[in-house]
Amino acid sequence: MTDRLMLLDTASLYFRAFFGVPDKVKAPDGSSVNAVRGLLDIVAKLITLYQPTQVIACWDDDWRPQWRVDLIPSYKAHRVVEVVPAGPDVEEVPDPLEQQIPLIREALGAIGIPIIGVAEHEADDVIGTLATRSTMPVDIVTGDRDLFQLVDDARGVRLIYTARGMSNLEIVTDASIVSRYGVLPSQYVDFATMRGDVSDGLPGVKGVGEKSAATLLQAHGDLDAIRAAAADGRLTAAASARFAAASDYLDVAPTVVRVATDLDISAPGTVLRARDETESDAAHDLAERWNLGTSMTRALTAVASAG
Repeated sequence: MTDRLMLLDTASLYFRAFFGVPDKVKAPDGSSVNAVRGLLDIVAKLITLYQPTQVIACWDDDWRPQWRVDLIPSYKAHRVVEVVPAGPDVEEVPDPLEQQIPLIREALGAIGIPIIGVAEHEADDVIGTLATRSTMPVDIVTGDRDLFQLVDDARGVRLIYTARGMSNLEIVTDASIVSRYGVLPSQYVDFATMRGDVSDGLPGVKGVGEKSAATLLQAHGDLDAIRAAAADGRLTAAASARFAAASDYLDVAPTVVRVATDLDISAPGTVLRARDETESDAAHDLAERWNLGTSMTRALTAVASAG
């Protein structure tokens, strides 16, 4: 078996599990466990389909880092329900999901998947660092297109895109991004900066959509060259005016959009393997205590078969 590292955008997956799995089966105390059960099923399916030898659950220790907010105050602002001056702002998360997050962490630990987060950084930044440093092929699992910037055929970094659901997983490669957007993965940060993203509170350049952003990148290569062309009159007057008006935004937005690749972390080197008797008993005890049922069984079976 070829070594392969799988990096999970964990929040992306447990949100998908929460909204995708009916909240019918409860824990004995009446608590919701649909996100936990759903996430275990997702992990089991991913391991079975793609056969990684290592899996890491990348975590949002700070889903809206202040250093990004300082650059673009609107960054994810619409998702804040409580501002916390001394720490990460509170994100809008349904209460039944919020209550399951500690159990999600415990369940991942029970099947032998390490969790990595970094203070003042998002899971995207953890993924960016681990994918960039990996010496083996990497599968990034996410529904977030921002991570398209990390795809790199030459290094064996591909993305398993979940946006259309777990029954319609898409493998994203260099060719996929060129076909979808007309730009290379290495141009994706500049492309996303110009296009903007309402879901992240990024305004983009007014009047520049996906098609015009791609056309500009095809002609000029990168955002710096496009801005230089706008400044010296090589773009149309209307386009030059748009880029001049967006100058302050363009000075900082690429830093916000670009994921970190230099955090002080390293992959733990934990390989998937069958749980020993003590570990297996603990996992089944956890499943019984919280009514995780066959979801835990399927996850343990997938992990054992991978090892």
